[in-house]
Amino acid sequence: MPTFQEKLHTYAALAIELGVNLQRGQMLVIFAPIGAVEFVRSLVTRAYENGARQVYVEWSDSHTTRIKYELAPFDALLEYPMWQAAGYEELAKQNAAFLYVEVSKPDLMKGIDPQRLQTASKTANAALTGLTNARLTNKVSWAIVAAPSQEWADKVFPAIPPEERVNALWEAIFKAARVDLDDPIGAWKEHASSLETKSAYLNEKQFKSLHYRAEGTDLIVELPKDHLWVSAGNRNQQGTAYIANIPTEEVFTSPLKTGVNGTVRSTKPLVYNGVLIENFSLTFEAGRVVSYHAEKGQDMLKTLIELDEGSHYLGEVALVPHRSPISDTGLVFYNTLYDENASCHLAIGRAFPFCLKDGVTMSGEEWQQRGLNTSLTHVDFMMGGADLSIDGILENGETVAVFRHGGWAF
Repeated sequence: MPTFQEKLHTYAALAIELGVNLQRGQMLVIFAPIGAVEFVRSLVTRAYENGARQVYVEWSDSHTTRIKYELAPFDALLEYPMWQAAGYEELAKQNAAFLYVEVSKPDLMKGIDPQRLQTASKTANAALTGLTNARLTNKVSWAIVAAPSQEWADKVFPAIPPEERVNALWEAIFKAARVDLDDPIGAWKEHASSLETKSAYLNEKQFKSLHYRAEGTDLIVELPKDHLWVSAGNRNQQGTAYIANIPTEEVFTSPLKTGVNGTVRSTKPLVYNGVLIENFSLTFEAGRVVSYHAEKGQDMLKTLIELDEGSHYLGEVALVPHRSPISDTGLVFYNTLYDENASCHLAIGRAFPFCLKDGVTMSGEEWQQRGLNTSLTHVDFMMGGADLSIDGILENGETVAVFRHGGWAF
């Protein structure tokens, strides 16, 4: 039985060798909160062992961020250190890889004025547009992984003794990342190949639209001409393969911006800007959200939808079977990286240029002409369950079963 330290080092190896797939002589930027220091040290060690030239760690602390949101003058939320944003863009030009370590604290921003949170988020997203576009057009390798916090573990495991919760969450993270298997990297390659068979089938079909049906959901999503379904793996401009999300169970593409009609109901909570949004529904006409309601977190849902014009539209449709290693745990993770891989989901905001044939070589104006949405944000929300059925509608009107009873129908 591997020790905790051995599993932690294996997890770090997956992030470095499979996630960003760091190459010898390459630079790596790690964005991480101070609570993940032990894991980050493992990441840095593994990176240098794999031949990294430089590893830069950008530390953050969500509690000091909350203090800023509480006490800073409002106009300070309109400012972002542009020297920092320019530095990231320069590193991207030098082919650095970017690794994001998430440490969720689901209720951290509870009580903060949603308008202040929205303003700070919009400011940061605008300042980091250059780095975001580098990721969206596959100019760089990047990946997201997670580490526990006590606050997150308390939320996921309220029924067990508090002193056992962080270890329980670590074990859940290790299992979701396939760290507990004898050959994790081999298992990941097999898993990625399985997902690729699904994306290949969908790409061959080139459905004109998808029709979603479930309790509270009746939604038609049109897809742009020459759309591409993408699964676990991707390649940067140097041709290096990488996996952006660990874990991942999804096959996804981007919708036609103006082609979404109907109503969708969420099936899992969404944590946005440190605030919990629960049991919400969105109604679309000609692609645009025309009404929305949440039983909890309505004000925060409002700030998400009204962040900019593009946040009134969708940027992603993702297919995930209801039965997956993550959903089979029976846990609600209160973290999108995990919950989105236990459920079909949609994303509010920007689309993925790499989900369109030749999209990575197009300009922003060309993306819009081809029907892709642009926005400062991209936020996934979960809407799948055991009762979900999805039909693919071909150009000739023929209907093909894609999902039945929450799972693949082909």
